[in-house]
Amino acid sequence: MKIMAVCGSGLGSSFMMELNIKKALAKLGMEAEVNHTDLSSVTLDDADVFVMAKDIAESSSIPADRIITVKNLVSVSEFEEKLTAYFNR
Repeated sequence: MKIMAVCGSGLGSSFMMELNIKKALAKLGMEAEVNHTDLSSVTLDDADVFVMAKDIAESSSIPADRIITVKNLVSVSEFEEKLTAYFNR
């Protein structure tokens, strides 16, 4: 499983999301390859699941069923909740 954190510039926000996704996965006892990038560079082949803020998701070419949107980029508990919901659907 590959997860890609995506933000507008591919620097701070997406890197912070990558770290929080890894923390959430560890708490959930799940393993995945997690990376980060910017919206203009992301392709469908980069990952199985893409995590991004709602505003970024709305301008993305990634299909909605492969996107997890988050509101609070620093909330590990939100990442846990959203990842659990995504993988249990």
